[in-house]
Amino acid sequence: MHQVANVTATEALEKLKVGNELFVKGESDQGDVSHAARLYSSTHGQAPYAIVVTCSDSRIVPDAVFSAGIGDLFVIRVAGNVIDAHQLGSIEYACKHLGTQLVVVMGHDHCGAVEAALHDDPNDDPEGFIEYILDEVKRAIGEETDPLRASELNVLYAVSRIKDVLDVTVIGAMYCLATGEVTFL
Repeated sequence: MHQVANVTATEALEKLKVGNELFVKGESDQGDVSHAARLYSSTHGQAPYAIVVTCSDSRIVPDAVFSAGIGDLFVIRVAGNVIDAHQLGSIEYACKHLGTQLVVVMGHDHCGAVEAALHDDPNDDPEGFIEYILDEVKRAIGEETDPLRASELNVLYAVSRIKDVLDVTVIGAMYCLATGEVTFL
């Protein structure tokens, strides 16, 4: 049994903004993570009001950043918040099967994947599977050399990749590690 989200993209964005304001002020209650919420979601399924695609960076906790609880957000994490078929499939699932109408791609300042792409020597092949992430980030940032602007371009590139293949509201955002503030692009 699954539940379908009954929140518009506009309403979801407002909930994210309000939740982030609480988080920044230190007034966040973290959302409902109670035993009752766990039991309810295990019985009735999930109905997340937003999909958040963000970096795997351990300094970012999307549920806390948006003062969300169990079942509120459908979070997809990958280094550099890059988009490939796996992320697109996850987004498509949440949209089509759970009824979620808003996707937020959230990058952040001091992103290790972006900084690695900026400083990657083109004559030196990265080892292992990191190459796939760095190649995607390099496509996104082009010739940009400013780390913060490169992170923003990386977000906007991911937003455009999602919009190209899925009919859903997609918005970019940037998270500030020092303040906890999310700026929607």
